Amino acid sequence: MEQRKALTTAKMRKMKQDGVPITMVTAYDYPSARLSEEAGIDVILVGDSLGNVVLGYDSTLPVTLDDMVYHTRAAVRGAANTFVVADMPFLTYHGSLDATLQGVGRLMREGGAKAVKLEGGAEIAATVKAITEAGVPVVGHLGLTPQSVHQLGGFRVQGRSSEQAKKLLSDAKAIEEAGAFAVVLELVTDELAAWITKQLSIPTIGIGSGVHCDGQVLVYHDLLQYGSDSAPRKFVKAYANIGETIRAGIGEYVKEVKARTFPAQENTFHMDNDVVQYLYGDKE
Repeated sequence: MEQRKALTTAKMRKMKQDGVPITMVTAYDYPSARLSEEAGIDVILVGDSLGNVVLGYDSTLPVTLDDMVYHTRAAVRGAANTFVVADMPFLTYHGSLDATLQGVGRLMREGGAKAVKLEGGAEIAATVKAITEAGVPVVGHLGLTPQSVHQLGGFRVQGRSSEQAKKLLSDAKAIEEAGAFAVVLELVTDELAAWITKQLSIPTIGIGSGVHCDGQVLVYHDLLQYGSDSAPRKFVKAYANIGETIRAGIGEYVKEVKARTFPAQENTFHMDNDVVQYLYGDKE
């Protein structure tokens, strides 16, 4: 397979200008990142959603910076030629600026990320500015922000009221002015996401926010139905059902082991006859 070069923030801005959609997938480890790169994905996001998807938590809140460094490092090893963004987890960028920059530094140095993503609007603009001035590219995240899900009152579509719409547009502009090179819009109404996309010079990446964003992101496990037998949420399209294939394969393995049909002769190794005779003597 021909090796490609990772995108840059400048190339992504050019893609927006040229109307070329940006593809992003949220992946958390070496094999998922490697397969995503081989499939031609533009950007990989190592999201703190790994708390739900990989670690089995009921939210993203328990995810630590150590978790993010570990999974980012694994994903980068699998996708060395892809632009990899890593999430800053819950409450790692709301304290002192020094502590925030230390966390960012770990994701960049130890994790190998090319950028970090932060949830929030105007209230974190100063932090975004400080991180970008330190030389680190930043992706914003607006709309449904899972780290603030309890404050938002649950997983609800954002931007249905005029008040929400005004605030989301204001927050998006604040994040752009602070230096972010892109912003994720999650569960934002189609009309508002389209309007925000037109108002910004930086790319918008949508998830559950309609077709008019500059790009789209889905979680690897959701689009492949890997690890779940439930119907996908409305904003997710399942392109394969890997979970069903995996369960069926493991089920067949269990049956064959129970029936002693695995391992078969083609899966078994034998000694030379003279060694067998040396060890066990004449069989007669």
